[in-house]
Amino acid sequence: SGLLQQMRQEEVEAVLGHEISHVANGDMVTLTLIQGVLNTFVIFLSRVIGYAVDNAMRRDDDRGGPGMGYFLVSMVLQVLLGFLATMIVCAFSRWRHFLDAAAKEMKTEPKQLLPEVLERLKAAHEPSTLPQNMAAFGIAGGVGQLFATHPPLEQRIARLQQQN
Repeated sequence: SGLLQQMRQEEVEAVLGHEISHVANGDMVTLTLIQGVLNTFVIFLSRVIGYAVDNAMRRDDDRGGPGMGYFLVSMVLQVLLGFLATMIVCAFSRWRHFLDAAAKEMKTEPKQLLPEVLERLKAAHEPSTLPQNMAAFGIAGGVGQLFATHPPLEQRIARLQQQN
């Protein structure tokens, strides 16, 4: 409802065209498949490394099943490798937004409106500073950019203006 209240009909059409292009291009299916494949590697690698560490820590006379080293190493690696996998999926998502397939596919009017719409979104979210006691929850810049699913608005606007 905020979109409908704050933007003109043409701008709403441009936003919807962009979002529908994500569906038409299969972006969500692709991201889901990439996440699934990466999760498979996370589990596999964490268990292989956990097994290797556990075997290296064992004494020769201990021949039971996997030990505590296996479980601890594999759990820690699942978390760490899971973060790495999430960064890869987010990077792919940013790359897809930089391509902005919607802008290439759209006809004249909405295509020119996308940079204007993004400028309005940028203005609506600036400057939003969090209170000091909430600052830790505002991931912005630095490492937080690795987990962003969209590229910065300034960069998207510049890319769209180059295409027009």
